[in-house]
Amino acid sequence: MKARRVAIITGASSGIGRALTERAVRAGWDVFAVGRRAERLAELEERLKGATGRLATVAFDLRSAGAAPRIVRATLERFGRIDVLVNNAGGVAVGSIAQQSDDALREQMETHVIVPLALTREALPALRESHGHVFYVGSGVARIPVGALGAYPPAKAAVRNMTRIVRNELRSDGIAVTYVDPGAVATEFMTRAGFAGPPPSLAASPYTVARKIFNAFETRRRVVNAVPWQTAVVAFAEALPALTDFIVSRAPQIVVGKTAPVLADGATAGPAAASPPPTPLPAAAQLAEPAVASPSPSGAVALESAFDAALEAPSGRMRKLNLRKAFVRELLVPDNELDLGDVALRWAGMPNKNERALTHEVLEALASAGFLARIDEERYRVLRADDGA
Repeated sequence: MKARRVAIITGASSGIGRALTERAVRAGWDVFAVGRRAERLAELEERLKGATGRLATVAFDLRSAGAAPRIVRATLERFGRIDVLVNNAGGVAVGSIAQQSDDALREQMETHVIVPLALTREALPALRESHGHVFYVGSGVARIPVGALGAYPPAKAAVRNMTRIVRNELRSDGIAVTYVDPGAVATEFMTRAGFAGPPPSLAASPYTVARKIFNAFETRRRVVNAVPWQTAVVAFAEALPALTDFIVSRAPQIVVGKTAPVLADGATAGPAAASPPPTPLPAAAQLAEPAVASPSPSGAVALESAFDAALEAPSGRMRKLNLRKAFVRELLVPDNELDLGDVALRWAGMPNKNERALTHEVLEALASAGFLARIDEERYRVLRADDGA
């Protein structure tokens, strides 16, 4: 019997990490998902109940002392092997790099460079045995740095360069190493840091990026450029550095009033926020029992728009319960407020538990993709319509 593939995915509370965790578990993989927000990880476990793969989660600060060996050891104790390591966790402390404290600068390098290298080092014996795969998630600002992001651009530039070094060093061990430039993605990351984010028409869904990372495991690609247009723009910008510097210097960057440092999964960080004490891993990691279920359709999905990509995960349940995409699309009237109970009532009449749960799942998927903003547990504000409609 072929062994299940086992992955460690960091930054799994939201965005790309969450989307990749969903895709992997639904494809039958066993995933050890690490994030900072316990409530988001609990939601993820609930969302993936009945999937063909198994999920273990832990809310953990990867910068804590001894984090890397504890994460790797816990994964091996739960699943017995490691095939894939996805270093996705990250953060940005906004502001002028020349004015940031030593602690703020150090935290950026630790989060993006030291922690991923430590996880790679600790996982090496298992990765050699499985001829596994390591992913490092970078950024477009590694090549075209912009201001007001503190040490984030140089940290990501270090990630880009260290990926090439690690790839060369591990080639003889049969371990693939891939650099991922996710491009302009519709996630909370930059908006929570105070940036307006990419125009909706240009932003990729985290589910699109997750699909490309997942496919790269099969092809063992060296580089994943998730947003093709950005690759062309970056190449043009590198060819004309003086013009690029002029344009970047005039580009609006910070949204006034939002300058708190944030982590990629949305938790605040920085020198003013003390790191929580290390979580006892075996007690915190909760393993969802495997269940026999009909697997979701596999393979690459042709995504017509960011809207379709956002609803990729719940699409099977939407068909089963007859929740039409057209109805969901009609909800997306900018500045409107949506109430979970009201939306469920409008499409299901007297909604049962499953119909209400599906409504919540759909609204959360739209929020993660940047169509909605959460007001509280059951209310959302519409940020944008479906541009691909």
